[in-house]
Amino acid sequence: MERKDAVTMKGMPMSLLGPELRPGLNAPEFKVVDSDMKEVRLSDTKGKVRLIAAVPSLDTPVCHMEAVRFNQEAEKLPADKVAVLVVSMDLPFASKRFCGAEGVRNLKALSDHREASFGAAYGVLIKDLRLLSRAIFVIDGNDMLRYVEYVREVGDHPDYEAALNAVREVAGITARAAA
Repeated sequence: MERKDAVTMKGMPMSLLGPELRPGLNAPEFKVVDSDMKEVRLSDTKGKVRLIAAVPSLDTPVCHMEAVRFNQEAEKLPADKVAVLVVSMDLPFASKRFCGAEGVRNLKALSDHREASFGAAYGVLIKDLRLLSRAIFVIDGNDMLRYVEYVREVGDHPDYEAALNAVREVAGITARAAA
């Protein structure tokens, strides 16, 4: 499925491949790899609330800041209840380098470079660039989408507070407990 002009990059319209997901739908399974080339699927974190950030590349300024911000926020969330994942088309080696250089330990950087399984299933695969568009998905422990944000301009930041509030709400974390 192609969604023409679904996003822009530097103002230029781009088409996305895959469906436009909405809250209330079941989250699609996907297969990506971690920085050690180990296969990772959505089902590996079943039972936890998942915040998944799709980004074009950790080597760009906005993606860099987004990953660092979600890493800092993940430190405030209970790891037994919440998993924070960042998915890009970056090679696993680049993700590992980024996480090491930035001290990113509270989220998992994943690569969709092999099959574009995540990008196609979540509707964030930019057709002409084979990069992921910027988006946020919050998925509950039973694999239901509870929050979805497709960022219209790929170079813009997502709504961090809305995504984090959705995670806290779905996980039953009070504002005091998250502080």
